Amino acid sequence: MRTIRVETSGATILLTEAPETKVRDRQTGEVAKDATSGETLMTIGVVHIEDGESSLIKVTVPESGISEGLTLGAPVSLPGLVARPWENVFNGQQRHGIAFRATAVVPAAFPVSASAEAA
Repeated sequence: MRTIRVETSGATILLTEAPETKVRDRQTGEVAKDATSGETLMTIGVVHIEDGESSLIKVTVPESGISEGLTLGAPVSLPGLVARPWENVFNGQQRHGIAFRATAVVPAAFPVSASAEAA
């Protein structure tokens, strides 16, 4: 399926869940690996805030892309963020959604608000 680049320059992204190993198969405990590099994949939870609206999303990041100094509730940047629509059948039911993946997660700064600039 097609991947869609996600523009985040106008958004505030806050870390809500610490990185944890992504599990490919919950029954066997198999860890998810990148299909190309074989690197272990991690997931993080973030809240994406833009234009007065917010969304909680999970983002997959390669283990080497997890930066030091990440703090829950702090702003982060997600270089190379893409969205990929998916669908499958699970227990006879059609399911679909959007998977998010970034090349890294790094600490960022809170954006300067317009009122702070005027002061």
